[in-house]
Amino acid sequence: MKIHFASSNSGKLREYRELAEGSQLEIELLPGIRELPPFEESAPTFAENALGKALHYSRYTNEIVLGDDSGLVVPALGGAPGVRSARYAGPSATDGANVQKLLREMKDKKGGDRRARFVCAIAIAFAGRALVIASDFADGIIADEPRGASGFGYDPIFYSTDIGRTFSEIPPEAKNRLSHRGKAFLKVIDYLVPMNSSIPR
Repeated sequence: MKIHFASSNSGKLREYRELAEGSQLEIELLPGIRELPPFEESAPTFAENALGKALHYSRYTNEIVLGDDSGLVVPALGGAPGVRSARYAGPSATDGANVQKLLREMKDKKGGDRRARFVCAIAIAFAGRALVIASDFADGIIADEPRGASGFGYDPIFYSTDIGRTFSEIPPEAKNRLSHRGKAFLKVIDYLVPMNSSIPR
């Protein structure tokens, strides 16, 4: 089953392809997505943004579309960066700029105030119709400084208390088992693979 990914985020695309290995699902970037009318991610929740994105872009392809919205939630910052995780330091912010801004905001936070949660919502749509929405999370704390060389986004400062390392300090296959995106996508696989022969067309 071919699925078009409604995003230009290369890190997310790589992870979804890794997660889909052996599942009968083939993840490809939505062709020409940069030339299509963009979807404005202005909703207050990850699920609403993921669904809106999937529905919007599903009108431009004959394949199933996957919309993803994910980010980092820090309770001590009132839930920030939240749905603005990719744009925390500005509309065109780099991963590094977002990380540095968050570290500045967390400078005086100690103990439990450094708790954080990665959240991922995934929506699957076809021809303007929603098929499934799934979400999950991973808990951790914000490290004092970036650690590790793999991953992307806030991975270098997201310290998983389950394994005692940041998401950037572990191999991709280990991160995929623990991550918010990995756990949410497993739910999508459980839904889509059994109905591979009966997807509405």
